[in-house]
Amino acid sequence: MSDCGCSSVAEPSMKPLEEALALLLSHAQAVPEYDTVSLAEANGRVLAEPVISQINMPPWDNSAMDGYAVNTADLNETPCTLPVSQRIPAGAAPEPLAAGTAARIFTGAPVPPNADAVVIQEVCEQQGDQVTIRQSAAPGANIRNAGEDTRIGQKVLQAGTRLGAQHIGLAASVGVSELTVYRRLKVALFSSGDELISPGQPLGPGQIYNSNEYTLRALLQALGCEIISLGIVKDTFEATCDALSRAAGQADLVMTSGGVSVGEEDHLKPAVEALGSLDLWKIAIRPGKPLAFGHIQGTPFIGTPGNPVSLFVTFCLFARPFILKRQGVREAEQTPTPILARADFDWPKAEKRREFARAQLNLDAQGEAQVSLYSSRSSGVLNSLTWANGLAILPEQQTLVRGDMVQFLPFSELLK
Repeated sequence: MSDCGCSSVAEPSMKPLEEALALLLSHAQAVPEYDTVSLAEANGRVLAEPVISQINMPPWDNSAMDGYAVNTADLNETPCTLPVSQRIPAGAAPEPLAAGTAARIFTGAPVPPNADAVVIQEVCEQQGDQVTIRQSAAPGANIRNAGEDTRIGQKVLQAGTRLGAQHIGLAASVGVSELTVYRRLKVALFSSGDELISPGQPLGPGQIYNSNEYTLRALLQALGCEIISLGIVKDTFEATCDALSRAAGQADLVMTSGGVSVGEEDHLKPAVEALGSLDLWKIAIRPGKPLAFGHIQGTPFIGTPGNPVSLFVTFCLFARPFILKRQGVREAEQTPTPILARADFDWPKAEKRREFARAQLNLDAQGEAQVSLYSSRSSGVLNSLTWANGLAILPEQQTLVRGDMVQFLPFSELLK
């Protein structure tokens, strides 16, 4: 695996990942405003108030199978032949079951009073108005009891839940049509660099396309943010201060890409310090060391590195949990849990910084999960992120040999 030539030394001023993340999250307060939205508009939003069931679900005992509703006291022997006294499709209101009879019933239909079991149709044979039941049944067989799923007054969804299909379906099942959610977080973003132009324009000498804005946009859109784009800002102190001030005045969070290093053309650090405070600058990770966090006129600011892989990694590790907390997402859902798999590589050199390597998780010939690394460690190779399906966590001060267990963060957890 090739190296980009970047230094892996951990400078004394670098903060460990856990300390840096704790600092960010300590400044993340949920937005105080709420929206009321219909179920059709709720996907991806964050609940601000819990959902309390006003009904029992199911509201009545119902059949879990197609078959015949019976009173088990009438099944004295098997096979047993009983007259069929009624037919009960879903949505019907059945009559009480007459003693010594069976009722033809279908999945989801209400179980008639006096019946205490449903015998599946596969062990029954109906001829005319009689049915022969060839298998006995215990009381309660194939019946879903009223309130088995939820009961009146039960909290079915907690505040802070990020709503998906399953949550919206559950809310609908208890009759809720509208939900109270946190308003969307407004994020203002811009890119810093005179070399940048927008896609679709012809490249001039020394120019590159501004891929970072579109990467950031997609990452923020996946989190349900409202995006305010200020475009590309010139590499001057004055232009940077102006953009930061305008962004802070109209957003809940300001995000930038590039310009957070220490070169003569990197103006974000002094601009943020001039307009507010810079609370964090360097993290002891690779890629993504130059991550900036602070406040501009009271508005939180996150400055991601200009290298595209560094931007992506720092967003996933730091910006994502910060944004989720500001959106009101409960703590348990803010950070993903790594999975363990065997390394399909050697890591012979103990590094000073924790590495989040682009990696693939696959199954080997024996069906066991294994992790492979991308061939280059360069933080400028955006193609590596389309090859990878996650990040392998390679601890600082530690070597690895093929077959060792490593932690893996799948993109499926980081990009939602």
